[in-house]
Amino acid sequence: MDEELLPIGRFARLGRLSIKQLRHYAELGLLVPAYVDEHTGYRYYRHEQARDALSIGLLRSLDVPLTVIAQVLSDTPGVLEGVHERLEAELARRRSTLAALERVMTEGLPSAPVTVVTEPARRVAVATATAADPSDVGRATSDVIARLRAASSAAAPELIGLFPLDLGEPVTVSVALVSEEPVAGAQLDVLPGGRFASATHVGPYGQIGLTAHALLSWCAERRCPVRGPIREVYVSDPATTPPDRLITHLMIPLEEL
Repeated sequence: MDEELLPIGRFARLGRLSIKQLRHYAELGLLVPAYVDEHTGYRYYRHEQARDALSIGLLRSLDVPLTVIAQVLSDTPGVLEGVHERLEAELARRRSTLAALERVMTEGLPSAPVTVVTEPARRVAVATATAADPSDVGRATSDVIARLRAASSAAAPELIGLFPLDLGEPVTVSVALVSEEPVAGAQLDVLPGGRFASATHVGPYGQIGLTAHALLSWCAERRCPVRGPIREVYVSDPATTPPDRLITHLMIPLEEL
């Protein structure tokens, strides 16, 4: 055995990793010992491997997944861009959550005037997407809306978001474009009419959940049976309207007693 080899304990201190981490990374093939004693099972590393060990620790501290770290260590170009995009999206969600919390701190638990309205059936073109979890719904909805806007010939398309009452994992997100004509990438359908409990949300899309809370609370207090999907009728054009002035009508179908 090479006398320059380091036992796992000394190498762990040099690479600023725990022995448990080193064993795990060896199992993954991420950082394999230079030598394993076949009789004792003791593991040994070379001094030169410390750079990889330190790099793994650094990248893990930056929330880089182990699968991506393996690609970084093998000099695969461009692999960190996806991690950067994921962290940016997570940061945007956190900022949206913080803004909603600040609104609750200022205004108290959400309440909104609720009315019962009757809506006619409408012919629509529906496109769908899948959100990984409830926190991903905003991203999935924006993607579907962008697709429908690009495919529509209308100057001001009428768009309605359709969301299940129960948000599991994953979440199927649908957006309906009011249209009598086929729309590329969408399925023609009829959006049922009927009686709806309705409330108006004014503010960023990321805070629509506050108004949905008020609307669902109103229904529960009045023992109104509800059914999905929850509708979000987008009145404002976000391209020309400041986020704090965006108007969205929330509507929940009411079951007939």
